[in-house]
Amino acid sequence: MAIIINLDVMMAKRKVGLTELAKEVDITLANLSILKNNKAKAVRLSTLDAICKALQCQPGDILEYVESDDDEEDV
Repeated sequence: MAIIINLDVMMAKRKVGLTELAKEVDITLANLSILKNNKAKAVRLSTLDAICKALQCQPGDILEYVESDDDEEDV
C-alpha cells in the first residue's frame, strides 16, 4: 500500500505510550496497535482527528504517501 502510517514515530517523539494514547483517543488497544504497526486498511477521520489532538500534530505528521511499483500496475 502506498499510504504509510507513522503513528509509532509521532508517539515516540511525543513520548506517549500505546495504553495512554488509547485511553485519550477512546480506541481499543488492539485497534490502535493495528494503526501503529501500519496494518490498517482504513482509518476514520474522527479517529485521526482525536489522535492529532492527543499528539498535538497534523495528519501529515502521521500519514505519508510513498509511491510504489505496485501502484503503476493498478492503473
